Amino acid sequence: MKVELLKLAHARSGDKGDTANIGLIALKEDYYPILVREVTAEKVKEHFGKIVKGDVERFELPNLASLNFLLHESLGGGGTLSLMTDAQGKTFSTALLRMEVEISDQEAENIKTS
Repeated sequence: MKVELLKLAHARSGDKGDTANIGLIALKEDYYPILVREVTAEKVKEHFGKIVKGDVERFELPNLASLNFLLHESLGGGGTLSLMTDAQGKTFSTALLRMEVEISDQEAENIKTS
């Protein structure tokens, strides 16, 4: 079964130059293993498509039940150079939360009952 990340996490995003930074935080500690398994750097890059021209890096923060992503070359040069509507990456977190991930029937049941 597929669910949007919105059911499993919340997120914050920003920028540093031409790199968008997204923090993905599990809504419950039990959801963190799903995030680790399903939200890979490759899948994030695929989800954003042509917006991300460079690499995507993923960092695991298990003590915070969080993942952090750096999306290189994704802001059209950065806030002072770009003509993009969101040159500082503030809406990237919302876009990531729209990504769908695969979960088992048992995980779906756990989400429904919590």
